[in-house]
Amino acid sequence: MSTRIAFLKGHGTENDFVIVPDPENALDLSPAAVAALCDRRAGIGGDGVLHVVRSAAHPEARAMAAEAEWFMDYRNGDGSVAEMCGNGVRVFARYLQHAGHVAEGDLTIATRAGVKTVHIAKDGDITVGMGRARLPEGDVTVTVGERSWPARNVNMGNPHAVAFVADLAHAGDLYTAPPVSPAATYPDGVNVEFVVDRGPHHVAMRVHERGSGETRSCGTGACAVAVATARRDGTDPAVTGTPATYTVDVPGGRLVITERPDGEIEMTGPAVIVAEGEIDAEWLAHAFG
Repeated sequence: MSTRIAFLKGHGTENDFVIVPDPENALDLSPAAVAALCDRRAGIGGDGVLHVVRSAAHPEARAMAAEAEWFMDYRNGDGSVAEMCGNGVRVFARYLQHAGHVAEGDLTIATRAGVKTVHIAKDGDITVGMGRARLPEGDVTVTVGERSWPARNVNMGNPHAVAFVADLAHAGDLYTAPPVSPAATYPDGVNVEFVVDRGPHHVAMRVHERGSGETRSCGTGACAVAVATARRDGTDPAVTGTPATYTVDVPGGRLVITERPDGEIEMTGPAVIVAEGEIDAEWLAHAFG
């Protein structure tokens, strides 16, 4: 391993990431190393790591290389591997633009949840095609302290439980994962969203992301919330033939989610690169050792 590794720091609606460019997949990013990078006191700090690899160089992405040159090898803040991160895809795309790999316009990015289409607009916002939501059957309940709520099971390539509440404060501190039952519904854990109404087609949310705790934003979570809210409102674009658009406020900003009649969900929001540098060699040897 090189004694020094370049990194960048970026965020999408304050969902923040350590970006590690590694085109040829030469780095062994162990779970412990990722957790050390994401540590907000002893490391760089972030909700997760965006490991930037050419698809052809990564065994999990080679089959997608013909469709997407770049693979987002995403890791949660605790070092665990995740299928997808919506805010992460926008920041990943912004990094590719920042590094000169892509320009404004359309591109594709490989993820563990498949190939995602991305559009970098001239005004700076980035739109990601997030795929289709799956709505598994079965009742789910989310509990915080003495309160419990029914939740909608939504899968956006990763699992979500969406609960509508009277007050976002009822979600508690979200330091630990809210219990969800039946537990067997989510054998690998779940992202839990708490949602309140702000107006017509306008909601606000808080989220506990599995492996990261409460984050300032969650892109796949905002998509899951928009779909769950549409169904609660009696709206299904596949039935009406008309797109449904919801504004979703997150603690770190605002995302706009559109579900099209063909089921494809588009998420639009900002993405910012805030810094770049090198990881210290001595710290690196300790953290990655």
